[in-house]
Amino acid sequence: MLELQVDRWLARRIPAANQVRLNQRRIFILPTRAGAAFGLALLPMLLVAINYQNSLAYALTFLLLSVFLVAILHTFRNLAGLNLKAAGGAPVFLGEQAHFHVTLESGGREHQAIALGWPPLPLQVQDVAAKGACEVELHVPTQRRGWLRPRRLRVESRYPLGLLVAWSWVDLDQALLVYPRPLEGDLPLMPGRGDDDGDDGQHVLGAGADDYQGLRAYQPGDSRRRLHWKAFSRGQGLFVKDFAALAGRDVWLDLDRLDGDLEQRLSLLCYWVLQFSTRGQPFGLRLGGLELGADIGEAHREACLRALALFGTSQ
Repeated sequence: MLELQVDRWLARRIPAANQVRLNQRRIFILPTRAGAAFGLALLPMLLVAINYQNSLAYALTFLLLSVFLVAILHTFRNLAGLNLKAAGGAPVFLGEQAHFHVTLESGGREHQAIALGWPPLPLQVQDVAAKGACEVELHVPTQRRGWLRPRRLRVESRYPLGLLVAWSWVDLDQALLVYPRPLEGDLPLMPGRGDDDGDDGQHVLGAGADDYQGLRAYQPGDSRRRLHWKAFSRGQGLFVKDFAALAGRDVWLDLDRLDGDLEQRLSLLCYWVLQFSTRGQPFGLRLGGLELGADIGEAHREACLRALALFGTSQ
């Protein structure tokens, strides 16, 4: 309940935006553990100076107090004026690390030892030159398919003495797509609607999953299920069983024709989307009421992966 109230308060104070400039309203500052210990140590020093009326003890106590007060100003100034911009992120597959890019721009002065990230993950530390800019790549583990929208980003500075920490929580309104994890497996033949099941007049289009063609040399990424172990055991090298699709009918990937739970079926379809795309084999995709016609190319591949990632989600 308290966390929810804090999130609502932050949303009003620091609303989500693709670009955020840190100012007095958006920066918070408190002593670190070292700073708290430093401040507490000043109290007995002051009592000793008062008790013994020692001018050197007074001078040392107030000198250290002045250092602490000056450190407050410098710690705050090191973070104030810094611009943060969302620089996007590419889609990834479930189980991989998501990579978000954030650009740090100086507001005029140099910013040193700026740390940013999503706790409890380690924060990345970066210096920003005066009137300069730099890009930081942040990593987040993926736990489910669909849109990944990370929590508010923590930006902090403990420069110069580490006695205080100035920080802010910013929402750069970033999101990237997480595709299902590819799952290797056999795919049943799925001809297109209204197609004749006969093979008359059909000819080989290219690598596919319909018709056995013989053996070919193994290439990285080939299914291990199709390795020809007999040839390997005879010392003839590593070969795989080659299949080819037949022209005259489209290959369709249909969710309803697969067995297993939903995530397993989506992962299997994801694997075959990648396989057919790599081989240049035209294919179509059916997901419930959604149908993507048979096609090839990068755009078709991305459209199919996007449909698999968002199927059944409310995002």
